[in-house]
Amino acid sequence: MGSLLSEKYKESVNRITQVTGMPNSRTIAALDHLLICVPSKPPAAVWRQVPQGAKVRALMKRRTEGSVPAITTRAANERQTGIAIGTLDADASAFEQLCFARKLIESALSGKAGAMGLWVLGFEEREAEVIAQRLAAAALAIAFPLADFKSKPQPPRIRSIRLLGFDRKLDLRRVIAEARGNNLARWLTALPANKLHAAAYIDLLKELAGEHGWEFRKYGVSELERLGAGAFLAVAQGNADDNAAIVRLRYRANGKSAAPDLSLVGKGIIFDTGGTNLKPFPAMMDMHIDMGGSAVAVGTLLAISELALPKSVDCWVAITENRTGPTAYKPQDVVTALNGKTVQVIHTDAEGRMALADTLTLASRGKPGLVVDYATLTGACITALTRRYSGVFTNRPDLHPVLKHAGRDSGERVWPFPADKEFLAELKSDTADISQCTPDAGGDHILAAAFLSEFVEDGVPWIHVDLSAAKRKGGLGHIPTEITGFGVRFTLHLLLDSEMPQVPDLHY
Repeated sequence: MGSLLSEKYKESVNRITQVTGMPNSRTIAALDHLLICVPSKPPAAVWRQVPQGAKVRALMKRRTEGSVPAITTRAANERQTGIAIGTLDADASAFEQLCFARKLIESALSGKAGAMGLWVLGFEEREAEVIAQRLAAAALAIAFPLADFKSKPQPPRIRSIRLLGFDRKLDLRRVIAEARGNNLARWLTALPANKLHAAAYIDLLKELAGEHGWEFRKYGVSELERLGAGAFLAVAQGNADDNAAIVRLRYRANGKSAAPDLSLVGKGIIFDTGGTNLKPFPAMMDMHIDMGGSAVAVGTLLAISELALPKSVDCWVAITENRTGPTAYKPQDVVTALNGKTVQVIHTDAEGRMALADTLTLASRGKPGLVVDYATLTGACITALTRRYSGVFTNRPDLHPVLKHAGRDSGERVWPFPADKEFLAELKSDTADISQCTPDAGGDHILAAAFLSEFVEDGVPWIHVDLSAAKRKGGLGHIPTEITGFGVRFTLHLLLDSEMPQVPDLHY
């Protein structure tokens, strides 16, 4: 089959040009859309810089409070460049700024796709740079098309993005790397399960590894059987073939072969029927996105690679379906996981923690400085947080404030939950070392994390992200699509901007 990373993916808008200095009439005349961000109470000097400033200032007096954009008009040039002006409080949170950026940019999309200019005016220099970076992030997300299989190609939403008005060119490498990682995560997650089946997913990861210089290693069913990965294989045994696998992608800066500073782990359930405990129709409709955690792990690896960060990173992807049928695993089965623990199966739709258990053991046996796993794991986390936040858990409670701050500063907000050993009392089994879950599912997001913690090797710091915000109708923050790719931006902020107690030598 052809590559699932189609030309549409590879040729999408993924860079931003910059025009320094005050934009002149020629610069503006080359744009189809000019989007201008000004403070809620802009200084008078702003109106002397804006095209048709007196007219715009008069229109602003009639604006509806809180509307984005505040006003729209057109420039008096041959192209009739569309102008949209949005007002923003300087003390708005990162999430609020990203939401604003998406609304402002989407306001231009009712017209034809074309050249878009972004201009931030009237703010202090550092504030203006941050706002411009967030506008750029939103523009890159909105310009990116998710995969579709329509017989007629869909026209692009945005053809080019230009950042205007700064005296010097801003360093946008991180913005672009985060956007590419998020775009890849969303692309993969949106693919239908008959396109991104296990064999195709493995081939796609091998293709990515070749393009980006990553080492590729596949642990197939036969090798996993020899290793004793019974928890993962319990889920995989209901598949129609033996294409399930755990894949390791390995990034090493400057070719170093050192032990990993970071291991990323992703749940890659490419379709989840619920298994023997079959899901009802409404709950099964979007189960092709149950591999979203693995997509976030791979997207994060891509962003790290694009930035050429000087560290060693492994990415582990657990790829299987969760099928029903005569060979599928069943409630009350007892299986032996890779670390030797026996697991009593309670509910076959709690398959994600089974697949992750052995993958976490493989990842943590390398003694990385930190393990981060991503999974669309529990409905309980959605119930607790809605789809606006994701839940985070860790075996290092000192990281709770760090995780919250990384979520706040990235605009991908998270909320920490406990995963203490005391919760293991709820998972006590009479027939095995541990129960997979409980029949009543009370606090299942916490119990799932407590279960996973038992498969992380001693002494290895670990963070689990339950992706309750992986999907949200209407998008989230600067992301316009229902599939959000939540986690890439959060992780980059965690790695690059956070103080990490008890996790030595992790800073990039």
